Amino acid sequence: MTDNLFTRILQANSDPDRVFLVSPGRAPLSYGDAFAASARYAHILARHDVKPGDRVAVQAEKSPEALVLYLACLRLGAIYLPLNTDYTPHELSYFAGDAEPAVFVCSPKSREKIAGFFPAERIVTLGDDGQSGTLVEEAREQPVQFDDAKLGMKDLAAILYTSGTTGRSKGAMLSHGNLFSNAQSLIHTWRYSASDVLLHALPIFHTHGLFVAGNCTMLSSARMIFLPKFNLDAMIAGLPEATVMMGVPTFYTRLLVDARLNKETTRNIRLFISGSAPLLAETHREWNARTGHAILERYGMTETNMNTSNPYDGARKPGSVGLALPGVEVRIADAEGKEVAQGEIGMIEVRGPNVFSGYWRMPDKSAAAFRPDGFFITGDLGTTDSEGYVSIVGRGNDMIISGGFNIYPKEIEGLIDALPGVGESAVVGLPHKDFGEGVTAFVVAKPGATVSEAGIVAALAGQLAKFKLPKRVIVLKELPRNTMGKVQKSLMRTEYKALYS
Repeated sequence: MTDNLFTRILQANSDPDRVFLVSPGRAPLSYGDAFAASARYAHILARHDVKPGDRVAVQAEKSPEALVLYLACLRLGAIYLPLNTDYTPHELSYFAGDAEPAVFVCSPKSREKIAGFFPAERIVTLGDDGQSGTLVEEAREQPVQFDDAKLGMKDLAAILYTSGTTGRSKGAMLSHGNLFSNAQSLIHTWRYSASDVLLHALPIFHTHGLFVAGNCTMLSSARMIFLPKFNLDAMIAGLPEATVMMGVPTFYTRLLVDARLNKETTRNIRLFISGSAPLLAETHREWNARTGHAILERYGMTETNMNTSNPYDGARKPGSVGLALPGVEVRIADAEGKEVAQGEIGMIEVRGPNVFSGYWRMPDKSAAAFRPDGFFITGDLGTTDSEGYVSIVGRGNDMIISGGFNIYPKEIEGLIDALPGVGESAVVGLPHKDFGEGVTAFVVAKPGATVSEAGIVAALAGQLAKFKLPKRVIVLKELPRNTMGKVQKSLMRTEYKALYS
């Protein structure tokens, strides 16, 4: 028998009647039914000439069927390519051109816009109601068995796009082994078991919601309360039924404003996990006071899955992302890759079975991302303390993390600079209690021209996903520069650090 992520998920779930997930307004989905549906979906993909190694692009609303589609790709040997549901046709056309998927799966309402840049005969639709879309309709008559592809742990399972500092997105290639090893490490670290019930409100086009939450649940035969998205009432209702909650800082800050959050509503939870963006120490303290629970922070990224975690037992230090996970090596290094002294700031570099193999069709960028000894250069700056806890202090580039999503200013600046009347722009992330960082644009008009915040935001709305749109646009007479003429973004961050407070 071949050994890959899907075969391990199958082995972990020998009871077909065991409940896999429950979703509002839907009948519970068992593991057996999920595997049967994944076989049907795999047959449909195969009928569309999807072969092992082909890419399957997916931009669909979160639903049990969308998660089952991920399983179908794993067992077919296709490379799963999840895409943010906020991406515009302008952005999607780049991903389609770069990854060259064999099939593009989208919601029925999006089919026409996808057909504007992708062959209509290779578009498959999937509704979020469990009934609509050509995938579900065609799959009803398909067999519930499928001759799974003979894959190994080194075979690619997914490509996730992460923006590059030049504005061109890069496809991180993740193998079955990358995903399986990381999920196993997290299951061990977080004491995940079949008795757990995960409150799942994260998107599933992202590492956090798909690989961390999904794979950990399936590989431990646990259950999920599968919410379409974050909804305050649904979250409060789900807390007493769950044992684990994973979220981004925004989840925690929004729950804290609700008086229903207390020790009684969280009595059954054994673990609250936060990631994808820094969690303020203030949020840590307030959460502990209201619920009696200490939030566990961890650190990961698209290219590596998870790297560190605060411990299940032991101190969970606010402001720290914890210790290296089992099997993962983490070092803080200087510009040459040499480890710096404890407490000194340096580049966070990681090595282990969780680390991706490189960027899709970008050999030069792939080579530049690794040290000769195999350590991946994360781009994040950090320190370690005497106990080995890692703290992230900044980034070696200008990446912004807002609401758990990675955003690179160069892409936004390029679009702003192309607008009529704009002379130049600079985009930075400023502290934001709800989103971690708020995307903020500073704009200088051309001589004699006039630009406005509303006009710029409106012009960008059709070109950028909502999470990338500036929350504020500040019009300046000039951008601050040093003697060499370089824009000093650090001065803008300092001067406007209280903009969202």
